[in-house]
Amino acid sequence: MKSYKTQQHISLILRYLLLVILAVIWLFPVVWIILASFSSSTTGFVQTFIPEHWTLSNYVNIFNNPLFPYGNWLLNTFIIAVLSMIISTIFVLIVSFSLSRLHFKMKKTFMQVALVLGMFPGLMSMVSLYYILKAFNMLNLIGLLLIYVGGAGLGFYIFKGFLDTIPVAIDEAAIIDGATKGQLFWHITLPLSRPIIVYTALMSFIGPWLDFLMPMILLGTGSPKHWTIAYGLQNMMTNAKGAAGGYFPQFVAGCIIVAVPITILFIIMQRFYVNGITAGADKG
Repeated sequence: MKSYKTQQHISLILRYLLLVILAVIWLFPVVWIILASFSSSTTGFVQTFIPEHWTLSNYVNIFNNPLFPYGNWLLNTFIIAVLSMIISTIFVLIVSFSLSRLHFKMKKTFMQVALVLGMFPGLMSMVSLYYILKAFNMLNLIGLLLIYVGGAGLGFYIFKGFLDTIPVAIDEAAIIDGATKGQLFWHITLPLSRPIIVYTALMSFIGPWLDFLMPMILLGTGSPKHWTIAYGLQNMMTNAKGAAGGYFPQFVAGCIIVAVPITILFIIMQRFYVNGITAGADKG
């Protein structure tokens, strides 16, 4: 008996030790980046890990850099991410409610086609999307927004899975009391779907906020003031003037600023996020 308990204690200690090691490995680059953003060194590296001279100038200078308009990038990305979040969430909500609560012909066929289309990587359509938008003279932020929200409705599976967990008896009781489909949607489905709505909104916000590939393809030939954060920061480091100008500390500060909103959102919405993704995975 003692031997078994000893083995359990040793196993538990080893597991916690492994988790600590993994946490240190994962946190080390994050802590290094944060410290580098407060360093006055322009070499791009914190020589002693802890900066010898602390400064906030990197966070100030990145907004005053005439070559790289970070403030414009931040505003552009925020507007695109917020609009994408709102429109995409509405699309997913409507499609999921229709597929979960309404009965119509070809519903199963539509779900199967949507599933098949979702298996194809987005990279396959980037070239065609570029030429289509170019033909309509929409290689700009509006075209980028259209791409983000264009196929949002096809990502209904998790949302629909959540709605399927809501008992149909609730809807039936409301219909007996005289409720219409619209009243079911506004007064029953929406209040009960708050966790999955938060999850869908977060995912719809994070995608455009961190995306690099689509902005690079669509906005690469436009003015730097019309870039997004990810593409702009990449240019800050690959551009000859940026590399030679010692802008790495500003680049790191820009990365920290990008990470702050996402971190705050996850901390505030963590409970809804977990409830949404777990409940939505119960039933397809």
